[in-house]
Amino acid sequence: MDIKGHAAIVTGGGSGLGAATARMLAEAGAKVAIFDVNQKAAAETAIDINGIAIHCDVADSASTEAAVAKAAADHGPARILVNCAGIGIAKRIVGKEGPMPLADYERVIRVNLIGTFNAMRLAAAAMAPLEPLLDGERGVIISTASVAAYDGQIGQAAYSSSKGGVVALVLPAARELAQFGIRVNAIAPGIFLTPMLMGLTPQAQESLAASLPFPKKLGDPSQFAALARHLIENRYINGEVIRLDAALRMAPR
Repeated sequence: MDIKGHAAIVTGGGSGLGAATARMLAEAGAKVAIFDVNQKAAAETAIDINGIAIHCDVADSASTEAAVAKAAADHGPARILVNCAGIGIAKRIVGKEGPMPLADYERVIRVNLIGTFNAMRLAAAAMAPLEPLLDGERGVIISTASVAAYDGQIGQAAYSSSKGGVVALVLPAARELAQFGIRVNAIAPGIFLTPMLMGLTPQAQESLAASLPFPKKLGDPSQFAALARHLIENRYINGEVIRLDAALRMAPR
């Protein structure tokens, strides 16, 4: 799909991978709506790219429905959805204080997996009746998985299973939405310089980078955005999850 002129939604677009993707889409000529629970961060990014910021909790049906409707009212129905909203909680299933609180596990699943599905179902429903473009394409959906879906470390049970669910969602969604000309793919990033990692000391960042086969450097969010752009523009990539990780395979801890 040619990005120029189309409406796009980026969940979690206020920072990190989402902000980089929102900037890429705007530079490519898209009308970008940033969905984020952090209204301040979303607004700052939206100002930078001449987009719109909409408060949205992707884990909540009503909040996301309202956000999709608001974005459509301002930009028209989106043909592009990039799911970047996500959280992580590092806790063992059984730790020093006993079993992991079920509420912590539920929260990660709700945001990372249910939130991804929620935004997908609503965006796809709005894409389905649109006029087809070249090759009958009506829309593109990209979700964010993680290498933790495959190589989850100790303490990542909640995060890994949520991202494993995102991976497992891609193919059935691509098969089902094919009838509408909507492609579905995902990116599984490794260790990227997101706001959380930027808070680490340079020494800690270097230690993480040393664990990567090649190149031995943390991923830049712009590299995630570049792959997202290729997935949007290459009409033959569908039902695929692509690892973006410098050949990283994480050890148990």
